[in-house]
Parts: sequence; C-alpha cells; structure tokens
Amino acid sequence: MFLFDYIVNLSIFSLLVSAPFVIRSFINLRPLKHPHIWIGLYGGAVAIVLVLLAVKQQGYVYDIRYAPVILTFAYLGPVSGLITALFALSIRLLTSGNWFPAIGGWVFIMTVFTLLHAYLSRRRLAPFKRSLVLSGAYVVLYLCTVATFRILVNKPLFHVQYLWFVILGVLLGGVLIESHERLRRIMAERSDMEASLNASEYQYRLIAEHTSDLIMVLDPDRAIRYLSPSHAFVLGYPDLTQDCATLNRVINPEDAKMFNQTVGRILARKTAQSMEIRFRHRDGHLIPFDSLCKPVEGKGGRIEHIVIISRDISERKKAEAFLLQSEKLSIVGELAAGIAHEIRNPLTTIKGFLHLYKLENPAMKYGDLLRDELERIEIITSELLSMAKPQAAAYTVANVRDVIEQTLEFLTPQTLLHNIAFIRDYRGEHFPVTCATNQLKQVFLNILKNAIESMPGGGDIRIGLRLEENGECLVSIEDQGCGIPEEHLQRLGQPFYSLKEKGTGLGLMISHKIIKQYHGRIAYRSKVGEGTRIDIWLPVGG
Repeated sequence: MFLFDYIVNLSIFSLLVSAPFVIRSFINLRPLKHPHIWIGLYGGAVAIVLVLLAVKQQGYVYDIRYAPVILTFAYLGPVSGLITALFALSIRLLTSGNWFPAIGGWVFIMTVFTLLHAYLSRRRLAPFKRSLVLSGAYVVLYLCTVATFRILVNKPLFHVQYLWFVILGVLLGGVLIESHERLRRIMAERSDMEASLNASEYQYRLIAEHTSDLIMVLDPDRAIRYLSPSHAFVLGYPDLTQDCATLNRVINPEDAKMFNQTVGRILARKTAQSMEIRFRHRDGHLIPFDSLCKPVEGKGGRIEHIVIISRDISERKKAEAFLLQSEKLSIVGELAAGIAHEIRNPLTTIKGFLHLYKLENPAMKYGDLLRDELERIEIITSELLSMAKPQAAAYTVANVRDVIEQTLEFLTPQTLLHNIAFIRDYRGEHFPVTCATNQLKQVFLNILKNAIESMPGGGDIRIGLRLEENGECLVSIEDQGCGIPEEHLQRLGQPFYSLKEKGTGLGLMISHKIIKQYHGRIAYRSKVGEGTRIDIWLPVGG
C-alpha cells in the first residue's frame, strides 16, 4: 500500500509538471510577462497539492514539496524558487506542528540554494545538472537539520525513504522538463528549417522560372524530371511534357547522337560535360545553345540525376560571324591596297601605249576590245581602292528622292537597250538623309545595275520610297529577274562573293559598308524565277 501511494504521488507530480507544456503546445500564446513570478506561483501551487497528497504511513508523513522548489531554483533561479518555497513552507506550517525546525531548516536551505545557484550560474552548468547538484545539497542540508534539531534521529529508514522520495521527484520532474524542452527545440529547429527551406525553394524557383536559360533535370534513363518554364517561352511550346518524347521533339535530329554520347560520358566518367546543341523552335528554325551538363551523385556514388543548363548563343554566333566578316574585310582591305598599287602603274602604261599604237595603226584588230577590258580592270582597281582606303566625304542633308532620280537618269540609256522600265512609287516629296551624295548614288547604282543585269529579257523595276513610323526612310528596289536561291542570301555582301559569271562581289560589299556608315540596314527577299526585292532603311536627318 505504501508503494502504491508512493507511485500515485509521483504520477500526480509528473502530471502537474507536464500540464503547462502540453497546454502551451496546443495554444499559440504570446510570451508571458514576468515568467519567473508566474512560474514560481505555479510551482507553489504544485507544492501545496503535493503536501495535501502526502503519504501517511505508520505515523510518518512523506511529501515531496521540495522537488518543485529544487526544480524552479535550477531552471529559473532564486526568484521563482523562493516564491515556490514560501508556498511550500506555508502549507507545511498549516498542516503540522514543529514550526521552529521547519522555519529554521527552510531559511538554511534557501540561503544555501541561493548562493549555490549563483555559483553554478557562473560555471554555466546546464539546468538538469544544476538540479542534481541542488538535490545533493538538499540531502546534506536535510541531514544537518535533522541532526541539529534531533528529529527522529533513531529512525534512519524514515529519513532514507523521505529523501529518496524527494530525489525521485526531482529526477522525474527534471527528465520531463528536459524532454519537453528538447521536443520544443526540435520543433523550433524544424520550423526554422522549414522556413529556411521554403525561402530557399522560393529563391531557386524564382530564378528557375524567370531565367532565360533552359534548365532541365534528367534521370539516368534520360527521362525528364524537370523542365524550367523558359523552355516553353524560348522554344515556343506551351505544352511541353516531361517525358522522353519531349527530347525528340525539341532536339535537332542531327544533334541527337551527340547528346546521347555526352550523357553516356557523364554516366561513365561522373564528370561535368559541355556541348553545343541546337533546339528546334516551334516554328521550325533552329536555335543554338551552349549546354553545361552536371551529374548529381546520390548514395554510394551512383548518379541519380543530370542537370543540364542551356544558354541561347544566337547573338554570340552572330557576333562571331560579324567578327569573322570584319576580319575578312580587314584582310581584303590590306590585299586590295597592295593589288591596286601594283596594278595601277603598269595599267596606265599599257593604256597609254595602246592608245599610241592605235593612232599609228588605225586598222588594228581587237583594239576596242582591249581598251574595254583595260577600262574594266581600272574600274575594279578603283573599287578596290575605295574599299581599302577610307575616303574623306563631305556629309550633307540630301533628299533621297533626288539622289534616286539622278541615278535613274544616269541608267536610262542602259534600260532602253535592255527594254527595262522604272516604275516609281514615291509616297512623299521630301526624304532628308544625312549622307555623302556620291556614296549614296554608288549604293543605288550598284543595286540597280545588278537588277538590270538579272533581267536580260527586259521587265519592270519597281522603286518604292516612304517614311516609316520609327523615323526611318525605306527605299525598296524590286526586279523581275532570275532571283537568288535562299541559301545564298546570307552571303550577299561578302567580299569576292558574286552570283554573276564575271562579277567581283565588291559592289554589294561596298554598298553594305556605306549603309552601315549611315547607321542604316539592308535586307534581301528573293524567289528563284520571280525576282528579288532589296529594302534599305536609312535614318532620317536634317
């Protein structure tokens, strides 16, 4: 019966210790103001309950009122401990006699506990260890009190049972508090970890969903685990699905083998690989991408995923092509300067002696043909010089309409010979452009001569002129000639590239150079057998 009462008393104490933690875990309350006072009051209430539930056996009374006193001292300090101890002393005095030893022992214990707590706090001892030290001190102080006031000194078993009862209460209460505190810390850490994870996930999702780079995650079997939304935006597919068919849908068939080989190398070597691959846009054109493929290893060093980050390098390709073109022009310029210098001097001599020889021999055969060919060489040399050596030009504000009319007037005899008519479509009278008039004439002359030569059977050449809303002057020249294959359009304007049998390719190249100097642009549209249209945009000035 004694053991049963003992267990019941400890169980009720455990319930009283756990109740505040359990209740607070279900109620999200604001932190208490003056928690030491409130918890001291609660500890005092627990001490009162423990005294009222004291075990009475064979004339002896067993209570564990000092268990909450020791715990509040250990975890919250002297303020809470003294409040709890005052309640414990009060209920002790009300329920039994022997006030003097009870009060004397209480004062002695509180003084030592306060000093000991200050010492242990400086040592930064953990609360549970402080409770053990205080419990040991309580045992010593209790025995000193018994010896001082001669309380049942001939009943050592009573004191052993009493002290063991109190120490068990302290141990059980400390374990419960530590368990709840550890659980609270784990939950707080988990909550912080979840908040950090959510914030991190949000940042990564923000980057992944708003970057122009394509981010793809593959499984080792090449099944797609993740596709960033930029795939749909950049490639024009709003309904991309995450399966193997998606890869076949977007990867250029010519690059599929290289892609599979790269993935195979990653799986075999477990190292990052880079590749240049072309993805197919929804409208059919190919977009070049520079892709970095990184393996993600899991347990046992096994590759679980492959992350592929692809960046559109279309602009870089254009820049490289432009740089290559610039290098070509630089080389051509140096070559042209040397050729022109070497050709001009002997050419002048040959022309002079040919003229003298013809005067002395009027009946000379093929003289006119030789003269024409020499003039052709001189024209090519002049074009080379204009390309190799920048010409000082006086820029003025000229009316593009007047420049076109002067060029057409110059070409009129040639058009009459080839049965060609100019059809004008001018939408306005004044089209001011800052330019060197002779250079602009040269551009129109080169283009119109090409149009005339493309129509040996005659036809119409339509010339359009209008002002665009963006402040540019659009000149369009459209012929009805043989046309240009689409694969050759991109190469127009390159040095020494010509579709004519005796062409040098320098005329269009010089025209491109002049238009670029004026911050303009040129575009070609053509169909074989139907004709070619050339659009020139020039910024309006003046």
